[in-house]
Amino acid sequence: MPSQPHILFVDDELLLQKVFDRLVTRNNMQVTCTSSALQAVEHLKTHDFDLVVTDFMMPDMDGLELLAHIRQEYPDLGVIMITAHASVQHAVRTMQSGAIDYLPKPFQTDVLIERIRGVLDKKEEQGKAPRDRSEKPKRRTSHTVEFVGEHPDVKKLVDVIPRVSSNKAPVFIQGESGTGKEILARLIHQNSDRSEGPFVAVNCANLPRELVESHLFGHRKGAFTGAIEDMDGAFERADGGTLLLDEITEIDLPVQAKMLRVLQESEFQRVGAPNVTKVDVRVIATSNRIVSEAISEGSFREDLYFRLSVFPLTGIPLRERISDIPMLVGHFVDKYCTLYGLPPKTVSDELVDQFMQYSWPGNVRQLENMMQRGVLLSADRNRIEASDVFDTFFSDNELTAGGDGEDARVPVRTIEDMERRMILSALSETNNNQQLAAKRLGISARTIRNKLKKYREEGHIS
Repeated sequence: MPSQPHILFVDDELLLQKVFDRLVTRNNMQVTCTSSALQAVEHLKTHDFDLVVTDFMMPDMDGLELLAHIRQEYPDLGVIMITAHASVQHAVRTMQSGAIDYLPKPFQTDVLIERIRGVLDKKEEQGKAPRDRSEKPKRRTSHTVEFVGEHPDVKKLVDVIPRVSSNKAPVFIQGESGTGKEILARLIHQNSDRSEGPFVAVNCANLPRELVESHLFGHRKGAFTGAIEDMDGAFERADGGTLLLDEITEIDLPVQAKMLRVLQESEFQRVGAPNVTKVDVRVIATSNRIVSEAISEGSFREDLYFRLSVFPLTGIPLRERISDIPMLVGHFVDKYCTLYGLPPKTVSDELVDQFMQYSWPGNVRQLENMMQRGVLLSADRNRIEASDVFDTFFSDNELTAGGDGEDARVPVRTIEDMERRMILSALSETNNNQQLAAKRLGISARTIRNKLKKYREEGHIS
């Protein structure tokens, strides 16, 4: 007989963890609680769960990033998102990203249990009942990636991957946000003799500054306030495989010096640990900055760059490979129809024409997000129309509906209009990362938050 359903609960509030533990256990279910999305990712590698319940706001990676990871690596695993920052726009975005339910805080305990039971009952009806825990867990197969495109520059880039993959020398990939730098990194790992080993990706721009060293190298219990247990760092988790350091130029100089030692000596020290740990890791680093400028400014070590750039590669902006758009559109439509269990869909010529005339500041990632939106909003129809993507409901509509360049968009009448468009554009290009958008614009994240509040009050965004 199958045993109790096993729930993974992710929230950095310890009190809420205790409440959830008691509540779920009392209702004849198992629960594993974790305080961060990074810890949740590690639990998912070694345990089988029937459902994930996660908070949205967390210190390392947020709930949407965790949700994206789960949808990519464990597509059959359901996710319920809970948040204290509820809004219609946030709910829509969460459900579009693949959550099966959305619950604003504060919530009644009986409502939460009712939602959880509803998800588990539906899973059982679909023939995906909780597994017999006495069975040996099946190892999940790794996700296979591909770099889609037939543009000559894309073909040259893909052709060099096997040669780059045949060794363990570091790789440095530069390119704008959304150009597929992580896809290239995964392809290198996938084609290497390390493909059976771990692939660990760390977004350096999203790590809290005071915890970067801990996340990269790990720490011992009691090493600092809040270190309540030992934690493996990214280098240790990637031992025998590949470590992707995304946006490495955002790391502070003291940590860059320690990273240089790992690359030179293949060893590091956990925070608070007296001994060194040996590792066998291939490092792939990426940056969306012009690295020569970061070196000139003194924010990135030149010796670290030379150590990392044995193989320097460059991501290709979508505006320089416009001919690949129809192929990419078809690829993403197939991907999300399969992911959400929808029948095949076609795309209207009008929508493709608009795509071909646009400048794509967010590159392929922006196109993928739009096609995911189109697949979901076209619902039971078999064709995706332009209105499914460029609906006035969405805050990025004025940035995307008008084709290429400022002349094709809503006209800028005032300085305030220009400021609003710059802020929304920066948020779009950084996947709504307010800290990174603020850094690009040279303003504070608080200024962005205040501006967004004002735009909502004025009806400029939903």
